[in-house]
Amino acid sequence: SRRAMDHQPKFFENLSGAGKAIAVLTSGGDAQGMNAAVRAVVRMGIYVNAKVYFIYEGYQGMVDGGDNIVEVSWESVSSILQVGGTVIGSARCKSFRTREGRLQAAFNLVQRGITNLCVIGGDGSLTGANLFREEWSGLLEELAQKGKIDAEAVKKYAYLNIVGMVGSIDNDFCGTDMTIGTDSALHRIIEVVDAIMTTAQSHQRTFVLEVMGRHCGYLALVSALACGADWVFIPEYPPEEGWEDSMCVKLSENRARKKRLNIIIVAEGAIDCHNKPITSEKVKDLVVQRLGFDTRVTILGHVQRGGTPSAFDRILASRMGVEAVLALLEATPDTPACVVSLSGNQAVRLPLMECVQMTQEVQKAMDEGRFLEAVRLRGRSFENNLNTYKLLSHKKPDAELPKTNFNVAVLNVGAPAAGMNAAVRAAVRVGMTEGHKIFAVIDGFEGFARGKIKEISWGDVGGWTGQGGSILGTKRTLPAKYLEKIADQMRTNNINALMVIGGFEAYLGLLELSAAREKYDEFCVPMVMVPATVSNNVPGSDFSIGADTALNTITDTCDRIKQSASGTKRRVFIIETMGGYCGYLANMGALAAGADAAYIFEEQFDIRELQANVEHLTEKMKTSIQRGLVLRNENCNENYTTDFIYQLYSEEGKGVFDCRKNVLGHMQQGGAPSPFDRNFGTKISAKAMQWISKKLKETYRKGKVFANTDDSVCLLGMRRRNLVFQPVAELKSETDFVHRIPKEQWWLKLRPLMKILAKYKTSYDVSDSGQLEHVAMLPKEAETGAI
Repeated sequence: SRRAMDHQPKFFENLSGAGKAIAVLTSGGDAQGMNAAVRAVVRMGIYVNAKVYFIYEGYQGMVDGGDNIVEVSWESVSSILQVGGTVIGSARCKSFRTREGRLQAAFNLVQRGITNLCVIGGDGSLTGANLFREEWSGLLEELAQKGKIDAEAVKKYAYLNIVGMVGSIDNDFCGTDMTIGTDSALHRIIEVVDAIMTTAQSHQRTFVLEVMGRHCGYLALVSALACGADWVFIPEYPPEEGWEDSMCVKLSENRARKKRLNIIIVAEGAIDCHNKPITSEKVKDLVVQRLGFDTRVTILGHVQRGGTPSAFDRILASRMGVEAVLALLEATPDTPACVVSLSGNQAVRLPLMECVQMTQEVQKAMDEGRFLEAVRLRGRSFENNLNTYKLLSHKKPDAELPKTNFNVAVLNVGAPAAGMNAAVRAAVRVGMTEGHKIFAVIDGFEGFARGKIKEISWGDVGGWTGQGGSILGTKRTLPAKYLEKIADQMRTNNINALMVIGGFEAYLGLLELSAAREKYDEFCVPMVMVPATVSNNVPGSDFSIGADTALNTITDTCDRIKQSASGTKRRVFIIETMGGYCGYLANMGALAAGADAAYIFEEQFDIRELQANVEHLTEKMKTSIQRGLVLRNENCNENYTTDFIYQLYSEEGKGVFDCRKNVLGHMQQGGAPSPFDRNFGTKISAKAMQWISKKLKETYRKGKVFANTDDSVCLLGMRRRNLVFQPVAELKSETDFVHRIPKEQWWLKLRPLMKILAKYKTSYDVSDSGQLEHVAMLPKEAETGAI
């Protein structure tokens, strides 16, 4: 994370919660990850010496009082990180909508001295919280008049502070890229789609899938993008008049191209341009009547709300929970109620009512038939998803495609990473739409040198989004020793541009090719790299394709290991993760799995620290949480190996706990790509291909392409809030080539978060948070740390 270094970092040690009471509640529909948020609020609250209360059953519990509002301890939130739903319950509450109900709620809070509320829910719950805050002083005066509280209390508890976090699987809240639960709901949908695809393929069937989203098509749109669905219906973008004909034509064309299945995704709130509902049954009947295809409907329903939260949701919710407590500590009577949310890869605070108003604007635009406006109001990320889907799902007839006579080669380099195939598919289809011929290179630079290169077409990449690994084949070999042969192949096949999808080797490869331009004219063509590696160690990008899938694999495994450790009691597991010298997987895995420590190369540690961790675990065994989880990056220290740490813990823990070790190994590179990786791979790759087209036009002179400037060899990366093209030559100064990692890494700032949530005293730099932004001001470019 690249912050201007001229101002001093601000640390939260000077913020104390002593004498404050914070209450946390979940309200509205449940969402996976709510528990992670509750856990973070409780632990951060206790960490800053505030009293923390649970309010059970949402606003109903606040009105009912009694045992529904209880003070909690550190251990109250143990073992809930991996549980879906909300352990403190959520209920729809009619009485809170009345002033009487709110009066009773205010009385219950004042009795316990609670003047700080953290509300996790949808826009309805947050609007209710804001009204409660506006009425607060009036409610207290009324309670005093009725003799229920004294004048002293009215003065002492004069202000109510409110911070919201949005928990909603629909991702229907404006101002926030991703709401808590959205990523997990996408995981559920994609698991089902992947399973249905195999049976649909066997029987040559058409499946109509109905997903949640009464007023918001996000889940339908992103899952359609992530599984390459043939057609999608969403409320914000109704199909044009006569859609029945165009859909049937599309389905039968696909069958004619030997595609054995069709997938149609329908959001439950889908409508046509006259605001009439389009139901999954209606779509099915249409396909059966017009085409006679064997068609089935699957309604996913509440499955989407269930199951364990994904790694993304756990990290998102943990970050938001800590940020919410900071916002409450810094709140004054004059600051408006705010929502903590994520923009790109950054935590931001936004005025609650601005977000709510904008969210309501979308609904209003849809009701009035202003659909383009509705899509625009949903935000940049939604718009991009829609445009990318339209680009990739419908092949224009050859006659309508432009012809550029440019040939573009696509290759995978480095170790396999889930999502590489989605990136190749997007590159091929966008490239063809732009009028280029696309060539696929088999087995990286090595295959290139051997002439393993062939033209690839639209249909060849059908069904690739859900495939793990690398279908094209990938190798770690660098191009330096094959330069002449690769130049020959580029000349023979008349390659005018290169797109390399891969990890650190891909970055090194592009540096080598651009250095060889002096000797070989063939390399004077536009080249772009799309980062894809589980290690997430490529300079110039906060995320790389494949890292999210690996993180989910680590998190799932840690969940299982934790269960085993809880069963046997007094057991500590040492888990070794991949990543080379980059500690991203170990650190973020530890945050998502609720580990006690994570050893990484970027933060040097010595025997004293190991000793302190053993003592910390010994103390922990005296509590009711009798298990420990320690992650270690494979290269964090050449002498403190996994075996060494295991033996040290075993010896030092004798009589208190026993120890086991687990090396996760190559399972971290495999598996079906997560929704995030499919989507990120698809969008970033499409953008990279559009850049190639632009560069080809710019560098085409006198019948040939000639590009030899630094800005014609770029890496496309996600930087904080934006996707940016950066010349690889400029990234050299940001790279530690010996250890193959960037010199500065944004996620190191989240390291204290993991320590705080594991009960270590630490300092946490909060310079980046604290500024209240406005919804309209969010940069229009904001792509997303969300998808």
